[in-house]
Amino acid sequence: MADSTVPQPTIGTPSPQSAQAVVQTQYLVILSIAVCHFINDVMQSVLSASYPLLHDEFSLSFTQIGLMSLAFMGTASVLQPLVGTITDRYPFAQSLTLGMGSTMLGLLLLANAPSYGFLLMGASLIGIGSAVFHPEASRVARAAAGRKFGTAQSFFQVGGNAGHAAGPLLAAFIVVPSGRASVAWFALLALVGMAILSQVGRWHANHRRTKKAVAPARAHGLPKRTVVITITLLAFLVFTKNAYIASISSYYTFFLIERFELSTQEAQMMLFIFLAASAAGVIFGGPIGDKIGTRAVIWVSILGVLPFTLALPYANLFWTGVLTVFIGLILSSAFPAIVVFAQELVPGRVGLIAGVFFGLSFGIGGIAAAALGLVADATSIEFVYHLCAFLPALGILAAFLPRLGQDPA
Repeated sequence: MADSTVPQPTIGTPSPQSAQAVVQTQYLVILSIAVCHFINDVMQSVLSASYPLLHDEFSLSFTQIGLMSLAFMGTASVLQPLVGTITDRYPFAQSLTLGMGSTMLGLLLLANAPSYGFLLMGASLIGIGSAVFHPEASRVARAAAGRKFGTAQSFFQVGGNAGHAAGPLLAAFIVVPSGRASVAWFALLALVGMAILSQVGRWHANHRRTKKAVAPARAHGLPKRTVVITITLLAFLVFTKNAYIASISSYYTFFLIERFELSTQEAQMMLFIFLAASAAGVIFGGPIGDKIGTRAVIWVSILGVLPFTLALPYANLFWTGVLTVFIGLILSSAFPAIVVFAQELVPGRVGLIAGVFFGLSFGIGGIAAAALGLVADATSIEFVYHLCAFLPALGILAAFLPRLGQDPA
Protein backbone atom coordinates (compact mmCIF):
# COMPACT_ATOMS: atom_id res chain seq x y z
CA MET A 1 0.00 0.00 0.00
CA ALA A 2 1.40 3.34 -1.01
CA ASP A 3 2.56 5.67 1.71
CA SER A 4 0.14 8.58 1.70
CA THR A 5 1.88 10.55 4.42
CA VAL A 6 2.26 14.18 3.46
CA PRO A 7 5.90 15.20 3.78
CA GLN A 8 6.48 17.82 6.44
CA PRO A 9 8.71 20.79 5.84
CA THR A 10 12.07 20.69 7.57
CA ILE A 11 12.21 22.82 10.69
CA GLY A 12 14.13 26.02 10.01
CA THR A 13 13.49 25.91 6.25
CA PRO A 14 10.68 28.38 5.54
CA SER A 15 8.22 27.63 2.79
CA PRO A 16 8.19 29.99 -0.19
CA GLN A 17 4.85 31.37 1.03
CA SER A 18 6.16 32.09 4.54
CA ALA A 19 9.39 33.56 3.18
CA GLN A 20 7.37 35.84 0.91
CA ALA A 21 5.19 36.88 3.86
CA VAL A 22 8.30 37.75 5.87
CA VAL A 23 9.67 39.87 3.02
CA GLN A 24 6.32 41.65 2.62
CA THR A 25 6.24 42.38 6.35
CA GLN A 26 9.79 43.73 6.21
CA TYR A 27 8.90 46.04 3.33
CA LEU A 28 5.83 47.21 5.27
CA VAL A 29 8.00 47.93 8.32
CA ILE A 30 10.50 49.93 6.24
CA LEU A 31 7.62 51.82 4.60
CA SER A 32 6.10 52.56 8.03
CA ILE A 33 9.43 53.84 9.35
CA ALA A 34 9.87 56.00 6.24
CA VAL A 35 6.37 57.46 6.66
CA CYS A 36 7.06 58.26 10.32
CA HIS A 37 10.42 59.76 9.37
CA PHE A 38 8.46 61.95 6.95
CA ILE A 39 6.10 63.01 9.75
CA ASN A 40 8.95 63.62 12.21
CA ASP A 41 10.93 65.75 9.78
CA VAL A 42 7.89 67.67 8.53
CA MET A 43 7.35 68.80 12.10
CA GLN A 44 10.98 69.76 12.69
CA SER A 45 11.17 71.40 9.26
CA VAL A 46 8.19 73.58 10.16
CA LEU A 47 10.44 75.08 12.84
CA SER A 48 13.09 76.34 10.40
CA ALA A 49 10.47 77.20 7.77
CA SER A 50 8.77 79.46 10.33
CA TYR A 51 11.92 81.51 10.95
CA PRO A 52 10.87 84.45 8.72
CA LEU A 53 7.53 84.66 10.57
CA LEU A 54 9.20 84.39 13.99
CA HIS A 55 11.82 86.91 12.87
CA ASP A 56 9.09 89.49 12.27
CA GLU A 57 6.83 88.65 15.24
CA PHE A 58 9.57 88.61 17.88
CA SER A 59 12.01 91.02 16.14
CA LEU A 60 14.73 88.37 16.18
CA SER A 61 18.27 88.90 14.94
CA PHE A 62 19.98 86.33 12.73
CA THR A 63 22.04 85.36 15.77
CA GLN A 64 18.86 84.54 17.72
CA ILE A 65 17.56 82.50 14.80
CA GLY A 66 20.85 80.64 14.72
CA LEU A 67 20.54 79.96 18.47
CA MET A 68 17.10 78.42 17.89
CA SER A 69 18.66 76.07 15.35
CA LEU A 70 21.40 75.34 17.87
CA ALA A 71 18.82 74.56 20.60
CA PHE A 72 17.07 72.09 18.31
CA MET A 73 20.08 70.56 16.59
CA GLY A 74 22.39 70.73 19.60
CA THR A 75 19.92 68.87 21.82
CA ALA A 76 19.48 66.20 19.19
CA SER A 77 23.22 65.98 18.64
CA VAL A 78 24.14 65.46 22.30
CA LEU A 79 21.38 62.97 23.06
CA GLN A 80 21.39 60.76 19.96
CA PRO A 81 24.63 58.85 20.70
CA LEU A 82 23.46 58.37 24.30
CA VAL A 83 20.07 57.08 23.17
CA GLY A 84 21.73 54.77 20.63
CA THR A 85 24.10 53.33 23.24
CA ILE A 86 21.31 52.74 25.76
CA THR A 87 18.99 51.06 23.25
CA ASP A 88 21.85 48.86 22.00
CA ARG A 89 22.04 47.42 25.53
CA TYR A 90 18.47 47.86 26.78
CA PRO A 91 16.01 47.81 23.86
CA PHE A 92 12.70 49.55 24.56
CA ALA A 93 10.01 48.81 21.99
CA GLN A 94 7.99 52.00 22.49
CA SER A 95 10.87 54.48 22.57
CA LEU A 96 9.90 55.61 19.06
CA THR A 97 6.39 56.46 20.23
CA LEU A 98 7.72 58.51 23.15
CA GLY A 99 10.10 60.39 20.86
CA MET A 100 7.26 61.39 18.56
CA GLY A 101 5.33 62.58 21.62
CA SER A 102 8.19 64.89 22.60
CA THR A 103 8.19 66.42 19.13
CA MET A 104 4.44 66.99 19.38
CA LEU A 105 4.86 68.84 22.69
CA GLY A 106 7.60 70.98 21.17
CA LEU A 107 5.32 72.05 18.33
CA LEU A 108 2.49 72.93 20.70
CA LEU A 109 4.89 75.05 22.77
CA LEU A 110 6.24 76.73 19.62
CA ALA A 111 2.69 77.63 18.55
CA ASN A 112 1.83 79.22 21.90
CA ALA A 113 5.19 80.58 23.13
CA PRO A 114 4.81 84.03 24.75
CA SER A 115 8.52 84.88 24.53
CA TYR A 116 11.82 83.95 22.90
CA GLY A 117 12.78 81.73 25.85
CA PHE A 118 9.75 79.52 25.26
CA LEU A 119 10.63 79.32 21.57
CA LEU A 120 14.01 77.91 22.62
CA MET A 121 12.27 75.39 24.90
CA GLY A 122 9.98 74.27 22.07
CA ALA A 123 12.95 73.88 19.73
CA SER A 124 14.73 71.79 22.37
CA LEU A 125 11.74 69.46 22.81
CA ILE A 126 11.65 68.91 19.05
CA GLY A 127 15.36 68.10 19.27
CA ILE A 128 14.74 65.55 22.03
CA GLY A 129 12.10 63.87 19.88
CA SER A 130 14.53 63.58 17.00
CA ALA A 131 17.26 62.29 19.33
CA VAL A 132 15.03 59.40 20.34
CA PHE A 133 13.58 58.74 16.89
CA HIS A 134 16.61 58.55 14.61
CA PRO A 135 18.86 55.91 16.24
CA GLU A 136 16.03 53.50 17.00
CA ALA A 137 14.30 54.00 13.64
CA SER A 138 17.61 53.39 11.87
CA ARG A 139 18.01 50.16 13.86
CA VAL A 140 14.51 49.02 12.84
CA ALA A 141 15.24 49.79 9.19
CA ARG A 142 18.44 47.73 9.34
CA ALA A 143 16.62 44.85 11.09
CA ALA A 144 14.09 44.75 8.25
CA ALA A 145 16.70 45.21 5.49
CA GLY A 146 17.82 41.66 4.78
CA ARG A 147 21.23 42.28 3.23
CA LYS A 148 20.25 45.45 1.34
CA PHE A 149 21.40 47.79 4.07
CA GLY A 150 22.03 50.75 1.78
CA THR A 151 18.63 50.46 0.11
CA ALA A 152 16.83 50.21 3.46
CA GLN A 153 18.80 53.18 4.82
CA SER A 154 17.90 55.21 1.73
CA PHE A 155 14.19 54.45 1.99
CA PHE A 156 14.29 55.30 5.69
CA GLN A 157 16.12 58.56 5.07
CA VAL A 158 14.10 59.60 2.03
CA GLY A 159 11.08 59.84 4.30
CA GLY A 160 12.98 62.40 6.35
CA ASN A 161 14.17 64.33 3.33
CA ALA A 162 10.66 64.38 1.89
CA GLY A 163 9.48 65.73 5.23
CA HIS A 164 12.13 68.45 5.12
CA ALA A 165 10.97 69.32 1.61
CA ALA A 166 7.28 69.39 2.52
CA GLY A 167 7.80 71.45 5.69
CA PRO A 168 8.56 74.77 3.96
CA LEU A 169 5.77 74.15 1.45
CA LEU A 170 3.25 73.53 4.22
CA ALA A 171 4.58 76.52 6.13
CA ALA A 172 4.17 78.71 3.06
CA PHE A 173 0.53 77.73 2.52
CA ILE A 174 -0.59 77.14 6.14
CA VAL A 175 1.64 78.85 8.70
CA VAL A 176 2.47 82.07 6.83
CA PRO A 177 -1.16 82.94 5.91
CA SER A 178 -2.71 81.66 9.16
CA GLY A 179 -0.11 82.77 11.68
CA ARG A 180 2.07 81.06 14.27
CA ALA A 181 -0.84 79.41 16.11
CA SER A 182 -1.43 77.20 13.06
CA VAL A 183 1.82 75.35 13.88
CA ALA A 184 -0.26 73.45 16.45
CA TRP A 185 -2.23 71.81 13.63
CA PHE A 186 0.85 69.76 12.79
CA ALA A 187 0.53 68.03 16.17
CA LEU A 188 -2.23 65.95 14.54
CA LEU A 189 0.45 64.41 12.32
CA ALA A 190 2.34 63.43 15.46
CA LEU A 191 -0.68 61.50 16.73
CA VAL A 192 -0.81 59.55 13.47
CA GLY A 193 2.92 58.85 13.75
CA MET A 194 2.57 57.65 17.34
CA ALA A 195 -0.13 55.16 16.30
CA ILE A 196 2.07 53.76 13.50
CA LEU A 197 5.20 53.63 15.66
CA SER A 198 3.36 51.75 18.37
CA GLN A 199 2.77 48.92 15.89
CA VAL A 200 6.34 49.11 14.56
CA GLY A 201 7.63 48.84 18.13
CA ARG A 202 5.61 45.67 18.65
CA TRP A 203 7.01 44.15 15.43
CA HIS A 204 10.57 44.98 16.45
CA ALA A 205 10.14 43.49 19.92
CA ASN A 206 8.70 40.31 18.39
CA HIS A 207 11.49 40.25 15.78
CA ARG A 208 14.13 40.25 18.51
CA ARG A 209 12.36 37.50 20.47
CA THR A 210 11.70 35.13 17.58
CA LYS A 211 14.99 35.49 15.75
CA LYS A 212 16.65 32.10 16.20
CA ALA A 213 20.11 33.02 14.98
CA VAL A 214 21.90 36.20 14.07
CA ALA A 215 24.04 36.20 10.95
CA PRO A 216 27.65 36.80 11.97
CA ALA A 217 28.93 40.27 11.26
CA ARG A 218 31.28 40.47 8.33
CA ALA A 219 34.81 41.07 9.60
CA HIS A 220 36.67 43.76 7.70
CA GLY A 221 40.04 42.86 9.23
CA LEU A 222 41.03 46.48 9.87
CA PRO A 223 43.05 47.36 12.98
CA LYS A 224 41.36 49.48 15.64
CA ARG A 225 43.55 52.49 14.85
CA THR A 226 42.40 52.42 11.21
CA VAL A 227 38.77 52.18 12.31
CA VAL A 228 39.17 55.24 14.58
CA ILE A 229 40.88 57.25 11.83
CA THR A 230 38.19 56.25 9.32
CA ILE A 231 35.36 57.24 11.66
CA THR A 232 37.10 60.60 12.12
CA LEU A 233 37.34 61.07 8.35
CA LEU A 234 33.65 60.24 8.00
CA ALA A 235 32.90 62.83 10.69
CA PHE A 236 34.74 65.50 8.68
CA LEU A 237 32.74 64.51 5.60
CA VAL A 238 29.50 64.82 7.59
CA PHE A 239 30.71 68.27 8.67
CA THR A 240 31.19 69.27 5.04
CA LYS A 241 27.75 68.09 4.02
CA ASN A 242 25.76 69.39 6.95
CA ALA A 243 27.44 72.76 7.31
CA TYR A 244 26.48 73.52 3.71
CA ILE A 245 22.98 72.11 4.18
CA ALA A 246 22.59 74.34 7.28
CA SER A 247 23.42 77.40 5.20
CA ILE A 248 20.56 76.51 2.87
CA SER A 249 17.94 75.36 5.38
CA SER A 250 18.42 78.33 7.75
CA TYR A 251 19.30 81.26 5.48
CA TYR A 252 18.44 80.45 1.85
CA THR A 253 15.03 82.14 2.12
CA PHE A 254 16.65 85.32 3.48
CA PHE A 255 19.24 85.20 0.68
CA LEU A 256 16.50 84.99 -1.95
CA ILE A 257 14.39 87.72 -0.33
CA GLU A 258 17.36 90.08 -0.02
CA ARG A 259 19.04 89.45 -3.38
CA PHE A 260 16.08 88.82 -5.69
CA GLU A 261 13.32 90.62 -3.72
CA LEU A 262 11.10 87.54 -3.56
CA SER A 263 8.15 87.30 -1.21
CA THR A 264 8.36 84.93 1.76
CA GLN A 265 6.08 82.42 0.03
CA GLU A 266 8.13 82.54 -3.19
CA ALA A 267 11.33 82.01 -1.22
CA GLN A 268 9.75 79.05 0.61
CA MET A 269 8.86 77.52 -2.76
CA MET A 270 12.49 77.82 -3.84
CA LEU A 271 13.58 76.15 -0.61
CA PHE A 272 11.05 73.38 -1.29
CA ILE A 273 12.63 72.77 -4.71
CA PHE A 274 16.06 72.33 -3.12
CA LEU A 275 14.74 70.01 -0.41
CA ALA A 276 12.74 67.96 -2.92
CA ALA A 277 15.93 67.45 -4.94
CA SER A 278 17.67 66.39 -1.73
CA ALA A 279 14.95 63.81 -1.08
CA ALA A 280 15.42 62.41 -4.59
CA GLY A 281 19.18 62.19 -4.05
CA VAL A 282 18.74 60.11 -0.90
CA ILE A 283 16.70 57.54 -2.87
CA PHE A 284 19.64 56.87 -5.18
CA GLY A 285 22.49 56.96 -2.65
CA GLY A 286 21.76 53.68 -0.85
CA PRO A 287 20.89 51.41 -3.81
CA ILE A 288 23.88 52.70 -5.80
CA GLY A 289 26.08 52.07 -2.77
CA ASP A 290 24.77 48.48 -2.60
CA LYS A 291 25.86 48.01 -6.23
CA ILE A 292 29.13 49.91 -6.61
CA GLY A 293 30.22 50.36 -2.98
CA THR A 294 29.58 53.08 -0.43
CA ARG A 295 33.11 54.51 -0.72
CA ALA A 296 32.55 55.57 -4.34
CA VAL A 297 29.20 57.16 -3.50
CA ILE A 298 30.73 59.16 -0.63
CA TRP A 299 33.55 60.39 -2.88
CA VAL A 300 31.33 61.57 -5.74
CA SER A 301 28.45 62.96 -3.69
CA ILE A 302 30.52 65.47 -1.70
CA LEU A 303 33.38 66.51 -3.98
CA GLY A 304 31.06 66.39 -6.99
CA VAL A 305 28.99 69.40 -5.88
CA LEU A 306 31.98 71.76 -5.68
CA PRO A 307 31.51 73.33 -9.17
CA PHE A 308 27.86 74.05 -8.38
CA THR A 309 28.47 75.61 -4.95
CA LEU A 310 31.22 77.81 -6.38
CA ALA A 311 28.88 79.09 -9.10
CA LEU A 312 25.83 79.67 -6.87
CA PRO A 313 26.72 83.11 -5.40
CA TYR A 314 27.11 84.55 -8.92
CA ALA A 315 23.97 83.07 -10.51
CA ASN A 316 20.74 84.85 -11.44
CA LEU A 317 17.41 83.68 -10.03
CA PHE A 318 16.80 81.00 -12.66
CA TRP A 319 20.27 79.48 -12.41
CA THR A 320 20.17 79.72 -8.62
CA GLY A 321 17.19 77.34 -8.72
CA VAL A 322 18.92 75.02 -11.20
CA LEU A 323 22.19 74.93 -9.25
CA THR A 324 20.49 74.19 -5.94
CA VAL A 325 18.65 71.27 -7.55
CA PHE A 326 21.99 69.71 -8.55
CA ILE A 327 23.52 70.50 -5.16
CA GLY A 328 20.64 68.88 -3.29
CA LEU A 329 20.45 65.87 -5.60
CA ILE A 330 24.17 65.04 -5.39
CA LEU A 331 25.07 66.10 -1.86
CA SER A 332 22.19 64.31 -0.12
CA SER A 333 23.17 60.93 -1.58
CA ALA A 334 26.19 60.90 0.75
CA PHE A 335 24.54 60.32 4.11
CA PRO A 336 22.99 56.85 3.59
CA ALA A 337 26.37 55.67 2.28
CA ILE A 338 28.23 57.23 5.24
CA VAL A 339 25.93 55.57 7.81
CA VAL A 340 26.18 52.13 6.17
CA PHE A 341 29.97 52.48 5.79
CA ALA A 342 30.31 53.34 9.50
CA GLN A 343 28.01 50.48 10.57
CA GLU A 344 30.16 48.06 8.59
CA LEU A 345 33.23 49.42 10.38
CA VAL A 346 31.72 48.82 13.83
CA PRO A 347 29.43 45.77 13.50
CA GLY A 348 26.99 45.05 16.29
CA ARG A 349 26.67 48.70 17.40
CA VAL A 350 23.91 49.81 15.05
CA GLY A 351 22.22 52.15 17.53
CA LEU A 352 25.47 53.77 18.67
CA ILE A 353 26.70 54.41 15.12
CA ALA A 354 23.33 55.71 13.97
CA GLY A 355 23.17 57.93 17.06
CA VAL A 356 26.70 59.25 16.55
CA PHE A 357 26.22 60.12 12.89
CA PHE A 358 22.68 61.44 13.13
CA GLY A 359 23.86 63.32 16.21
CA LEU A 360 26.82 64.72 14.30
CA SER A 361 24.47 65.69 11.52
CA PHE A 362 22.23 67.66 13.87
CA GLY A 363 25.06 69.08 15.97
CA ILE A 364 27.11 70.30 13.04
CA GLY A 365 24.00 71.76 11.47
CA GLY A 366 23.15 73.62 14.68
CA ILE A 367 26.66 74.95 15.29
CA ALA A 368 26.99 75.93 11.63
CA ALA A 369 23.61 77.69 11.67
CA ALA A 370 24.59 79.68 14.77
CA ALA A 371 28.04 80.53 13.41
CA LEU A 372 26.68 81.51 10.00
CA GLY A 373 24.10 83.71 11.73
CA LEU A 374 26.95 85.62 13.38
CA VAL A 375 28.73 85.89 10.02
CA ALA A 376 25.54 87.14 8.34
CA ASP A 377 24.99 89.79 11.03
CA ALA A 378 28.63 90.93 10.75
CA THR A 379 28.80 90.90 6.94
CA SER A 380 25.88 89.89 4.73
CA ILE A 381 23.78 86.87 3.76
CA GLU A 382 25.45 86.84 0.33
CA PHE A 383 28.91 86.56 1.93
CA VAL A 384 27.73 83.41 3.75
CA TYR A 385 27.30 81.65 0.41
CA HIS A 386 30.66 82.85 -0.88
CA LEU A 387 32.22 81.36 2.26
CA CYS A 388 30.32 78.06 2.22
CA ALA A 389 31.00 77.50 -1.48
CA PHE A 390 34.40 75.97 -0.65
CA LEU A 391 33.16 73.43 1.92
CA PRO A 392 32.67 70.54 -0.55
CA ALA A 393 36.40 70.68 -1.35
CA LEU A 394 36.85 68.65 1.86
CA GLY A 395 35.31 65.76 -0.07
CA ILE A 396 38.87 64.96 -1.15
CA LEU A 397 39.19 63.25 2.26
CA ALA A 398 37.14 60.36 0.83
CA ALA A 399 40.30 59.28 -1.00
CA PHE A 400 41.69 58.11 2.35
CA LEU A 401 38.76 55.84 3.24
CA PRO A 402 39.71 52.12 3.29
CA ARG A 403 38.07 49.65 0.95
CA LEU A 404 35.66 47.35 2.77
CA GLY A 405 34.26 44.02 1.63
CA GLN A 406 31.34 45.59 -0.24
CA ASP A 407 33.55 47.99 -2.20
CA PRO A 408 35.13 47.00 -5.49
CA ALA A 409 38.89 47.02 -5.61
